[in-house]
Amino acid sequence: MKRILVTGALGQIGSELVEKLRNLYGRENVLSTDIRKPEEIDGHFEVLDVMESKRMYELAKQFNADTFIHLAALLSATAEKNPLLAWNLNMGGLMNALEVSRELNLQFFSPSSIGAFGPSTPKDNTPQDTLQRPTTMYGVNKVAGELLCDYYFMRFGVDTRSVRFPGLISYVTPPGGGTTDYAVEIYYKAIEEGQYTSYIAEGTYMDMMYMPDALQAVVDLMEADPSNLKHRNAFNISAMSFEPSQIAAEIKKHIPTFEMTYEVDPVRQKIADSWPNSIDSSAAIEEWGFKVEYDLEKMTVDMLGKLKTKLR
Repeated sequence: MKRILVTGALGQIGSELVEKLRNLYGRENVLSTDIRKPEEIDGHFEVLDVMESKRMYELAKQFNADTFIHLAALLSATAEKNPLLAWNLNMGGLMNALEVSRELNLQFFSPSSIGAFGPSTPKDNTPQDTLQRPTTMYGVNKVAGELLCDYYFMRFGVDTRSVRFPGLISYVTPPGGGTTDYAVEIYYKAIEEGQYTSYIAEGTYMDMMYMPDALQAVVDLMEADPSNLKHRNAFNISAMSFEPSQIAAEIKKHIPTFEMTYEVDPVRQKIADSWPNSIDSSAAIEEWGFKVEYDLEKMTVDMLGKLKTKLR
C-alpha cells in the first residue's frame, strides 16, 4: 500500500483506520471519502456517494491510488429496518468499488462479518470453511460480497482481501447500528450513569475485538505475501467471545457500583442468536500471522481509562 483511497471514512472503522494508515504511509498518501463532510477536515478528503461510480473512478485515478479500502455500508440492525436500501447500498457500492479496482488495477479490501454466518452454521469454534446461510439482509450482503470479491480475483485478477470482523469495540467513534454495539455502549453508560440496560440477553455469546487489533489486522492482511493466501475472502478473525454479564463483571472490578439490567430487543436478539458463539481464526494465523494484543480484561482497563478522559 502506497496511495490509499478509503470509502466510509467517517464510520466506526474508517475514522480510526484512516489515521492509522496516514501514520504508517504518510498523511499525503491517504484519501478519505464519505457521503458527508466531517466537521473538521484533516488531510485529503472528498465527498463521495459510493453509488456514483463515475466520481469514484475519477477520484481514484486523480489520486493515483494503488489500494482501495471500501468500508461504506449499512450495518446489521440498521439494514433490517430498510433491507432494500441495504441491498442497493451495500451491494451496489461494492460492485462499483470492485469495478474501479479492476479498471485501475488496485489492491482491494472490504470487510465481511460474522454476520455472514447463520443459525445453521456450527456455533462453537466456527470453522473457516463452513455452511453460510444467514437470515438477515446484512448477512446476505456479506456472503454475496465474499463471493463477488472471490469472483473478481479469479475472473479478473483483482487482488481482493477481506476479514470477517466480529463485534468491534472502540472509544473513539460512537456505535453505528450494529447488533454488537451493546459492548461499546456499556462502557459509556458505566462512566456516565453507573448503569446499563442491555438489549442483548444474558448468556448470548458473540465474538468481539478491540479496535486497535482490528486495525492492525487490516494492515497485516494487506501487507501479506499474496502467495500465502488461500482464502482471501474472507478470513475468520476474533480476539474474545463473551456474553453481557461477563463484560459487566469486568467493569464492576473498576466501578464497583455499576449495575446492569436487561430489556431485550427482539430484532437484535434474533440477529445475535443466528451468529456463532465463537469462531476459529486458525486460517488467518497460519496464512498471514494474525494476532491480537487485547483480551476482555486488558480492553476494559483501556476503554475505561480512555473514556474517562474523553467524557470529562
